[in-house]
Amino acid sequence: MADDPKTLVSTDWLAQHIKDPDLRILDASLYLPSVDRDGRTEYDAAHIPGARFFDIDDISDSRSDLPHMVPPIEKFMSRLRAMGVGDGHQVVVYDGTGVYSAARVWWLFRLMGQNNVAVLDGGFPKWQAEGREIEDMRPVVRDRHMTVRFQNQMVRDVTQVSSASKLGTSQIVDARAATRFRGDAPEPREGLRAGHIPGSRNVPFADLLNQNNTLKSPDQTRAIFEAAGVDLNKPIITSCGSGVTAAILGLALTRMGHDNWALYDGSWAEWGMFPTVPVATGEA
Repeated sequence: MADDPKTLVSTDWLAQHIKDPDLRILDASLYLPSVDRDGRTEYDAAHIPGARFFDIDDISDSRSDLPHMVPPIEKFMSRLRAMGVGDGHQVVVYDGTGVYSAARVWWLFRLMGQNNVAVLDGGFPKWQAEGREIEDMRPVVRDRHMTVRFQNQMVRDVTQVSSASKLGTSQIVDARAATRFRGDAPEPREGLRAGHIPGSRNVPFADLLNQNNTLKSPDQTRAIFEAAGVDLNKPIITSCGSGVTAAILGLALTRMGHDNWALYDGSWAEWGMFPTVPVATGEA
């Protein structure tokens, strides 16, 4: 894997750069309630040296009924300042799954105009499996100012996605498992209809990962998107259950050189609840 500090870096790369003064490491572990794991509890027990904990549910829009929506700019800036993360820093985000919720935080930084951010390929499980150093102490942090330049083109709301679905102006690519996409399996959140956004394609995020939860190569990824009927010459909107694994698709697209994509922040948590938007079932 070629290391790229703007998308994905290896555990080797992080080990070589871990003492760089302008490196900031974030543990962004988030788990579904069904998994019975808690990111902050695990962070307090063990994390990569120097890592801060990025609480995705806390650094979100508390005014919204939807899970972990994009936070107001001021909240993002103040939370990151308190974590000692700001302008001039190279950020590496990891999680306790491998490549999962870290991709959401990578996208959030890019949405805020911060591009020097990468996901740790394989995450904390790979780091631990290689016997690398861990600690349980929280780092001493000093405030650092962050300049935000919000990138509107990187996020979509339900109205924009509905328009794209009707007019075909962007392809909608859904990262959920095929059974949920088809409407065969119930949604984990209560009150949501089963199925998918009409006209969308299905690229389950798990298909983009190797057995050790590292990201597949750009060539392998390209083949998977094309096999799902995605035209990589057109703009793409990524979607999923609640806007987390949709970011894995976005990370994979960016690694392939496809930058013309946006993430549907509300994703199925919103679409499946909205009575006025249509739902399709079966294959794409």
